[in-house]
Amino acid sequence: MKLHITQTDYDALRAHGEETYPHECCGVLLGHAKDDGNHVSAIVRAGNTRTDSAHNRYNISPMELIKIQREGRKQGLDIVGFYHSHPDHPAMWSSTDFAEAHWFGCCYVITSVDKGKANLTNAFHLAGTTEDDKAFQQEEILITKAVGENA
Repeated sequence: MKLHITQTDYDALRAHGEETYPHECCGVLLGHAKDDGNHVSAIVRAGNTRTDSAHNRYNISPMELIKIQREGRKQGLDIVGFYHSHPDHPAMWSSTDFAEAHWFGCCYVITSVDKGKANLTNAFHLAGTTEDDKAFQQEEILITKAVGENA
């Protein structure tokens, strides 16, 4: 499986992490799930509602998530993933990230932001069908050209 994302969207989610540093940023990936992976057509920034530990946790409010999902559907897009940053921490999922991941088939993108600068970005596919058999699998990020973008 691969995550297909344009350079523009990839750069934007990384910039979001730099802007919210030293707190975690978060957002939603909209697009289409296909046989070769999730294809991102748009990213939507979301507010991190965590007030107790925003430097190492994130939460998207259910109301905001529903709004993003409805707006996406109006454009013919589905939620295909989520992204967040890890300030001064590796771009690897944590036990909390895993425990709070429930969107099977979606991609979870994590960018490490070191001293305010986006570093490594990794993607993980949430495989499985239940909480008992779920697993994160490393996913390749494939940067694609935007429609109408020159080669």
